[in-house]
Amino acid sequence: MRVQRCKGTKDLSPEEMRKFRLIEGVFRDCSLKWGYEEVRTPTLEYLHLFTSTGTLTPGKLGKIYSFLDWDGWSGERVVLRPDGTIPIARLYIDAMAGRDLAKLFYVTNVFNFEETGEETREKWQCGAELIGANSTAADVELVVLALEVLKKLGLEDVELKLSHAGLIKALLGKFGLSHGEQDRLFDRILDGDEAVLPEIASERPELGRVLTPLLELKGKSSGFLKNLKALFNQNLPELEASLNNFVDVVDLLGEVGISYQIDITSERGFEYYTGVMFQVKAGGEHIGGGGRYDALIPLMGGRDIPASGFALYLDHLMNLVKTEALVEAETQRVLIKAEAGSLKEAFDLAGHLHKAGYSAEVYLGGQEPASLKWLLNVQSKKPLFLLTDKVNNKKLEAKNVDEVLSLLKA
Repeated sequence: MRVQRCKGTKDLSPEEMRKFRLIEGVFRDCSLKWGYEEVRTPTLEYLHLFTSTGTLTPGKLGKIYSFLDWDGWSGERVVLRPDGTIPIARLYIDAMAGRDLAKLFYVTNVFNFEETGEETREKWQCGAELIGANSTAADVELVVLALEVLKKLGLEDVELKLSHAGLIKALLGKFGLSHGEQDRLFDRILDGDEAVLPEIASERPELGRVLTPLLELKGKSSGFLKNLKALFNQNLPELEASLNNFVDVVDLLGEVGISYQIDITSERGFEYYTGVMFQVKAGGEHIGGGGRYDALIPLMGGRDIPASGFALYLDHLMNLVKTEALVEAETQRVLIKAEAGSLKEAFDLAGHLHKAGYSAEVYLGGQEPASLKWLLNVQSKKPLFLLTDKVNNKKLEAKNVDEVLSLLKA
């Protein structure tokens, strides 16, 4: 029987892991500099966290891995976490509820079943959650953080798309639908069905004509949003609060120099979103998204506290990330080759180089790395050390470790 990995899973090669760690490191560094603290939640969570009304859409619930966790004669159903935000909300309720402001980030895997096994069932994401801040500045800070990470990774032509869950819900409410039908259609929109709102408008033409400007809401400035606000404040006051919030966010994004595309009917997300939602694309791929979810923590039994967050999809970023930083790190490696009887000196030298901040390894056979910059021969005769610059084809001699370090620094 041939040994196989599970369908929908992926092994990460050394080269892929270098990309993974690069992305993770940049994300961690940016998050820490913005004042976020790192947390980690368990892979297993109780199913009921994800089945409450307003947490996950039915489409997402249908893709979770769940099983019974036996405990004596009883048991409770648990899941492999399908989402990164809900476990953070649970963590906040469990252990951090006394904090009025919690800025948290994580790097984690999430699991979603896919029937064919051709798509990835285990996915990795970098996420940040801002709990306790209900302001335009908080929403914009998360967008700025996400884009800063992508910029430092060298991604180009990044697209930011904006929508608003509160506005979509208010729109659905105007069509005279039951709460159950509104929830079902909202879930379809969040699962990526762009035809929902135009479809409903065609069924109610008298209302559809009034809402057409909003259904076709696409643009790159807040000007037409403000014009719509003036129009709808008179005819549809129910939309006023969401429109005001949307205008405030896009205005501030413009002030800080961030380009965006507004598209009210094209959005993916989670049922728990209540305010501004955003998606990030690059190279034709969805590489991240987030939004405001003020109702989630109280829905899960916590206190009434606002929250928002985002996730960057690490698996997708690995296909797009520039590798110059990886190559640069590779060229700084020192490969130590020792003649017979000089292995002790070689290992001692590796230890000194590590303390000085260099990546150094003792040659154990096989091919030398193609992009290697430094080869250090430990000889049994003088000079004891022979340092070769493989890039510039220069050979340098050193009598001791200090001289080796000086040559490397120079």
